[in-house]
Amino acid sequence: MRTTGTVTISLPPDLASEVDRLAATEGMTRSELLRQAFRQYAERRRRWDQAFAYGEVRAGASSLTEESVTEAVKKKRRRAGGRTVP
Repeated sequence: MRTTGTVTISLPPDLASEVDRLAATEGMTRSELLRQAFRQYAERRRRWDQAFAYGEVRAGASSLTEESVTEAVKKKRRRAGGRTVP
């Protein structure tokens, strides 16, 4: 029984060369490098999803809207002399 699945991807030549270069630098195979990259991406995505879900819950509990948050950020930046959000 196979313990792995196979995924075939196409990369532009410059990106494929970069994969090869990084894999050699790290002492990994292409597959190892891409597995690690995907795991890191998936973990980062999971954390962002959690952060946004938490933000939605908190916003709902306090009746915040996207517009009110944007306006609050603009006001805070104006007071601090920083740039404003478009």
